[in-house]
Amino acid sequence: MALLGAGRIGSIHGGNVAKNGHARIAALYDPLQVNADRLAGELGCEQMTPQQIFARDDIHAVLICSTADTHADLIEQAVAAGKHVFCEKPIDLSLQRARQCVQRVSQSNCKIMVAFNRRFDPDFQALQQRVEAGGVGAVELVSIISKDPAPPSVEYIKTSGGLFRDMTIHDFDMARFLLAEEMISVSAQAACQVDAAIGEAGDVDTAVITMTSASGKLVQISNSRRASFGYDQRIEVHGSDGMLVAQNVNENTVVAYNQSGVRSAKTLSSFRERYAAAYRAELDGFVRCLMGEAVTLPGLDDGLRALMLAEAALLSLQQRRTVNLTELD
Repeated sequence: MALLGAGRIGSIHGGNVAKNGHARIAALYDPLQVNADRLAGELGCEQMTPQQIFARDDIHAVLICSTADTHADLIEQAVAAGKHVFCEKPIDLSLQRARQCVQRVSQSNCKIMVAFNRRFDPDFQALQQRVEAGGVGAVELVSIISKDPAPPSVEYIKTSGGLFRDMTIHDFDMARFLLAEEMISVSAQAACQVDAAIGEAGDVDTAVITMTSASGKLVQISNSRRASFGYDQRIEVHGSDGMLVAQNVNENTVVAYNQSGVRSAKTLSSFRERYAAAYRAELDGFVRCLMGEAVTLPGLDDGLRALMLAEAALLSLQQRRTVNLTELD
């Protein structure tokens, strides 16, 4: 494999390839030389340009972990070179460009995975399996809470595509994953309550989104760029026969009971810790798929539909109304 992008997420995926006994990173590229030098040293691999990587017959797949505005171009170039693709979300910041990319590679036999890692989280997988098995009866309401412990830098915000495309896109995908059906309408409200500089950069940092599914189920998503107590990642699925809840993951499971009350450990404080198992599992799933196993992976259609929901949320916020997904067809 080759790695395109050696920043935070590239380092995670590169490290997980190194732990997988059936794959290795042969080469990487990053336009920031300091990133490339650091990770190439850690992984013991060569540095090449994307063109050199695509020309190598002994590189079978690429991991696209570069900035979001490069994803669509790199997907197309990789597929044209016959490489399988593991790509971070989103496919592109532009819905039109993402659709163009999906259409251009639609006839390829290459495997293309969009890395919605939360589908591979053990707790969320168990939740989805129990919902699918009828564990709450008829699902009526899904509540997804996702809050970062602290906002990213304003420099990151400026190139991220905004809260809905960068952060909430995971929650849009999770709603589709849990319900196994499409959303037909989206309504969003949002504000800048955490960092005024985020607002000055044209983004929001706090949001509430409500959606209706094709069969009438309701979904509510709560997002914030700040949670003073840690990385807040919870899901609640309410149905006719009960409720299932996936709670936050704490630093340990020890709980103290004394006369001052009950105290548990702190919630994990970063995405690296909270989703470490999910990152490993998604990469392992991609490798197993390339080895011929029947593995269900999120693909370009999943990436496109999540991006459509992000666009609908943004349109709803801008025009202060509910948006039907048919408007984006």
